[in-house]
Amino acid sequence: MMDEYSILEGAEEIKYEGNEVGILVSHGFTGTTQSMRPLAEVYAREGYTVYCPRLKGHGTAPEDMETTSHKDWIESVESAYQWLHERCSSIFVVGLSMGGTLALYMAGEHKDIQGVIPINAAIDIPVMEESAAAEERFLDAIGSDIKNPEQDELAYEKTPVKSITEITVLMDDVKKRLDTIRCPILIFVSDEDHVVPPNNSEVIFDSVFSEHKELVHMENSYHVATLDHDQDLIIERSLEFFQMYTNTK
Repeated sequence: MMDEYSILEGAEEIKYEGNEVGILVSHGFTGTTQSMRPLAEVYAREGYTVYCPRLKGHGTAPEDMETTSHKDWIESVESAYQWLHERCSSIFVVGLSMGGTLALYMAGEHKDIQGVIPINAAIDIPVMEESAAAEERFLDAIGSDIKNPEQDELAYEKTPVKSITEITVLMDDVKKRLDTIRCPILIFVSDEDHVVPPNNSEVIFDSVFSEHKELVHMENSYHVATLDHDQDLIIERSLEFFQMYTNTK
């Protein structure tokens, strides 16, 4: 099935072998690894082992995405986790939007994860739940919600309605499991986000059982904050976080 669709240029998986600390990086719904590349490359330059998978059905064509389920997206991050697990003694998970949802899923599922960094993570998008009932096959794109006019996100130009149903199931599932998260968590939230309501991050902050948790407000970015004005803030604070919570035993 995969052979029918070629991978868009810039949407390929990102993989770097470095030291014994692994960073699993996940992009978001209808997006690509391009949105996370600036982070992944800096982490790799700092010596970390980094894997940013291309989520199944992403980075090709919306018709390809339509054939995948939220379980396929989980499987994409699970196999990246396994790759890191074979090479690293500590693993952190970073994700944007639905990538943040998947990062939270992983932190609840794998107790050896040292820390999690959700960036504008999605657990409840009322507009999407309404869209899931649409009779059309595709709806307008949700990509490129970026304040910086010089930046653009490589994302689908239309959204498969069937996939909206799948992300809704994923969000519901992760929302119910937030209290299983105990590891340190650094939550980034844009004060103005036209895709995921900022209160999602407040709910995540209040619901996780992490002893060490922090909510960082980004005042100068929209949804795709990793490509926006606060990119340096995310990079700087996440590097500090990895250093602080790396298991040095």
